[in-house]
Amino acid sequence: MPFLKTPVTLICKLGMSILCDIDSPEMSKVPMNGPLIIFANHTGTVEAPIVYTQLYPRKKITGFGKVEIWKNSFLSFIFNLWEIIPVNRGEGDMAALKRAYQSLDNGYIFGLAPEGTRSKDGTLLRAHGGMVMLALHGDVPLQPVAHWGGQDFGSNVKKFKRTKVTVRVGRRFRLNTEIEKVTKEVRQKMVDEMMYQLARLLPAEFRGAYSDLENATEKYLVFLD
Repeated sequence: MPFLKTPVTLICKLGMSILCDIDSPEMSKVPMNGPLIIFANHTGTVEAPIVYTQLYPRKKITGFGKVEIWKNSFLSFIFNLWEIIPVNRGEGDMAALKRAYQSLDNGYIFGLAPEGTRSKDGTLLRAHGGMVMLALHGDVPLQPVAHWGGQDFGSNVKKFKRTKVTVRVGRRFRLNTEIEKVTKEVRQKMVDEMMYQLARLLPAEFRGAYSDLENATEKYLVFLD
């Protein structure tokens, strides 16, 4: 039911603005069209609808969502409408990866969380190098989108309190694969450099595994703006 996508997205955006005080002036840095991978930190469930609705009026947006979400009929309806791709975590879900490749080939903006799991305290966890394979498909550009405050959403809702959520957007770049062979070790180095770009956008207390910005490198990054 694609005709429902726009009204449902606008309703969700309104709902998020009522429940949260969202500060996201930098969303204009995200291009209107893909292919593009936006990667973000993962602190809870509220970030996906916030980032997705804040990207409106961009139309072609998708990303990965853990397959368990589809057990909830309401969320499965929303995620199917938003063309989110269910993925089985902890295993090589080649069907989900193939759909992700197809979405990028079709000019979608693709969102994912390199950490792979939620950070319980809101600080960055060490990311997994596997996501680099998606970025290397067709030499797709990447862009970091950092957010904080959403980790308090659950407790604030119980107190009937709005949650202050801040969203910041970094520079676009591509991964340089001409330096050396892309081994598993190199993929990890690449994703670590990506995560340092994300960490730069966050307050110091949320940088976690990527707190040492003075040691950050940009060997594999080619900036586009």
